[in-house]
Amino acid sequence: METNRIELVSPCLFGLEGPLAGELRRMGAADVRPQNGRVFFAGGPEMIARANLRIRYGERVLVRMGAFPARSFDELFEGVRALPWERWIGRRDAFPVKGSCVDSRLASVPDCQSIVKKAIVERLKGKYSVQWFEETGPVRQVQFFLRKDLASLMIDTSGAGLHKRGYRPAAAQAPIRETLAAAMAYFSRVRHDAAFYDPCCGSGTLLIEAALYALNIAPGLGRRFSAERWDRLDASVWKRERESARALEKRDASFSAKGSDIDPAAVALTLENAARAGVADRIRAEQRDIADFREEGERGCVICNPPYGERMLDLKSAERIYRTMGRVFRPRRGWSYAVISPDDSFERCFGRPASRRRKLYNGMIRCQYHMYFDEAEKP
Repeated sequence: METNRIELVSPCLFGLEGPLAGELRRMGAADVRPQNGRVFFAGGPEMIARANLRIRYGERVLVRMGAFPARSFDELFEGVRALPWERWIGRRDAFPVKGSCVDSRLASVPDCQSIVKKAIVERLKGKYSVQWFEETGPVRQVQFFLRKDLASLMIDTSGAGLHKRGYRPAAAQAPIRETLAAAMAYFSRVRHDAAFYDPCCGSGTLLIEAALYALNIAPGLGRRFSAERWDRLDASVWKRERESARALEKRDASFSAKGSDIDPAAVALTLENAARAGVADRIRAEQRDIADFREEGERGCVICNPPYGERMLDLKSAERIYRTMGRVFRPRRGWSYAVISPDDSFERCFGRPASRRRKLYNGMIRCQYHMYFDEAEKP
């Protein structure tokens, strides 16, 4: 395969475009351009491996095949057929198609799927001089997105979504997405020497993502990716990028984390997941009610995702927890607190306005991330 520039895009949860763009720039990606819910970038073959292994806030890494107007099925067919699919798809490779249509004249997803598939087949027939494709090889998942009559075509390099780090085969009720948890650590500026706390730890996602962030451990090191099976990407690229990612780790950092939860099963799950993530030596967890939370030491960072109305189906119970938090998360020099919640009543119940707020999405739930900083520590 040519080693020239590859156009890529990483979709992300709304609100995480800035952090994702920043980390892509730091890892050497070219032409980084954030848009709503996604970030465009470019690089060589090594960037596919690097981004899959190292980005914390993106959901996938997609090869951008092209974009064009598609006001009719004929336009869609011809536009797809004109793209260089042979660069990525071999004669035996599988290339299933999926996609979505939003505010487009071509509103039928099944019809669009069929047309995109036929157009790719026609293109590859001419390139490989064959009439039938067995599709028994590695998968190239083709994705299309039709929005306002503009068609975008992509190939997924990740396989399972990048939020699936591999350490959480089981989770407590209503877990927070790993990519969002990592972003919360970023927004709260968790330090490599931090004492970190989550008094509503659930399955331990916030504790683990804070540890990975503070120790600069690449979140994708514990899993595999669809593009690792592609003959268009040399296996040595993945080997080099894994070695480079490990060389950037800060295993000598003094970061430590402590979690607690009223549910003993959640505490056990937290410890199991921390072991799978390779950070068990940094994380402690115990059964404890949030009302019994107490700060330890001169400096610390608290981040939590409390049980809230939409998870408990009981807003009054959620508000009681917010009031308890307001009592135990006392303003104190050297300490910061952050709470994610979808409830408009949070600050009123907590008892004081946040130093800073960010609008984020936990899955499809619109939330506010309320951050309380010691003024001397405010980033």
